[in-house]
Amino acid sequence: MSASFRELLKKVGSGPHTGKNLTRAEAATATELILKQEATPAQIGAFLIAHRIKRPTSEELAGMLDAYDQFGGKIPPLTEETAYPVTVFGVPYDARSRTAPVFPITLLLLASLGVPVILQGGDCMPTKYGLPYVDIWEGLGINYRSLTLEDNHKLLSETGIAFYYLPKHFPQAQKLVPYRDEIGKRPPFATLELIWSPYAGEANLISGFVHPPTEDRFREVFDLRPMKKLITVKGLEGSCDLARNRTGIIGVREQDQEFQRLNLHPEHYGFAGRDVLLESKEQLIQDLQSVIEGKPGELMSAAIWNGGAYLYLMGICADLSQGLAQAEELIKNGKIADKLRELQIQVTTNLGSGSKN
Repeated sequence: MSASFRELLKKVGSGPHTGKNLTRAEAATATELILKQEATPAQIGAFLIAHRIKRPTSEELAGMLDAYDQFGGKIPPLTEETAYPVTVFGVPYDARSRTAPVFPITLLLLASLGVPVILQGGDCMPTKYGLPYVDIWEGLGINYRSLTLEDNHKLLSETGIAFYYLPKHFPQAQKLVPYRDEIGKRPPFATLELIWSPYAGEANLISGFVHPPTEDRFREVFDLRPMKKLITVKGLEGSCDLARNRTGIIGVREQDQEFQRLNLHPEHYGFAGRDVLLESKEQLIQDLQSVIEGKPGELMSAAIWNGGAYLYLMGICADLSQGLAQAEELIKNGKIADKLRELQIQVTTNLGSGSKN
């Protein structure tokens, strides 16, 4: 048993009257002891559920991120200057179980315009047990599971799309996944993952969220840690995919600038509609392939809406209308299909990992 961890556990687990928040340094120490498995399983489980009930403060999240930076592997920084900053997308690692992700199309679109993008996640994970993004990419012919951090560095440099795969790139954090199932709730690390950058260089960060207090904490963490730009998205199931059946709520915070709130109304641009349900992996891959081939459909509308919104948010287009028009053109003229083929060739030929359909 770790005596030092027990003292930290007592602080967060003593209840609303006598419990105390951890300092940033204490939160970093607690996370280190958990990642190194120096705390016992009983201590780790107790800490995770107590911290969830208490809710992590922004200072605690900053300390946890400090520990992740110290112990987690990171994709090496690009050596050549890019037209746009590297952008990391923070999405729930337990993925989506109700709505169909259109996010791979968005990443292909951004990469086709010179925006280097990084997505992160793992395998099927509690508590949602949604369809992992790594499985979706495999369905599109890209096996990210076998790639090293150096492989992803090369992919990011040459194709603009990298994937940080938790089991391979951060095994210490992967060992905490069973706790999610055993406690039956998302632990504070699930919040941490939405705002952690697995890139060793400076990057913009786009984080999905569901509940407004989470976004508030993200904004406070921005003030505590070096970040160039933070974009928060109230997306489908906490992802970065914008819904079509409600207003898109976006927050933008840049260094030395005030927080900005953007409300994107799909009905104002002719894109209101139902959000496509996730029926099966096979159906989703088929629908994504149809979008890539430029065929019409409900997922096509979602792809254009999301693609246009991100072209606007990333500063590629001056306004949302222009972003939507350019997104539609890029998808329907084959640019997305070209980017996917480029990615497939790089992975299967130059990195030798093979593809899996």
